[in-house]
Amino acid sequence: MSNKPEEELQEEVIDNTDETVEAYDDADAESEAVENEFDLLQNELNEFKDKYARVHADFDNIKKRLEREKYTAVEYSNEKFAKDMIPVMDALDGAMKSIETDADKAELFDKLKEGIELTHKQFLTSLEKHGVTVVAHDEPFDPNIHNAVQAVDSEDVESGQIVQTFQTGYKYKDRPLREAMVIVAN
Repeated sequence: MSNKPEEELQEEVIDNTDETVEAYDDADAESEAVENEFDLLQNELNEFKDKYARVHADFDNIKKRLEREKYTAVEYSNEKFAKDMIPVMDALDGAMKSIETDADKAELFDKLKEGIELTHKQFLTSLEKHGVTVVAHDEPFDPNIHNAVQAVDSEDVESGQIVQTFQTGYKYKDRPLREAMVIVAN
């Protein structure tokens, strides 16, 4: 047996028990603090995940918008060229009309007229190849592609229909380059 008296042993056991209870209390408090810190870190992680998802979605939306804008820019890149070519068409139209009205010199200008007509046709074909089309003269009046410069009474044409075209209109794909200047029936 031990040399210590029983009372000393009991006091030692009580002291050890008190220390053990205190150690458990300290461990419980430390464990609770660690759990609280874990919960805080978990919440912060979830916030970062949410922010990441939002930023990623914003990035995807911006990327898609830029793709659409790039496609539109490429699709309509020749629009300025087409607008610059329209006065040339007007000059050819004017030359053909002046030859038609001068009946006395018609024989002298037959070959010139034929050459201008072929040039005009070739030029129109080239423009159509690049997406430029003429606004048809026989289309119903559309304020998006026609500019009514005058309204007249007409027995031959219904009200709101085109009677005469002053200036030819042109479209590039689905966009008007220049409205057709027309006279509309009352």
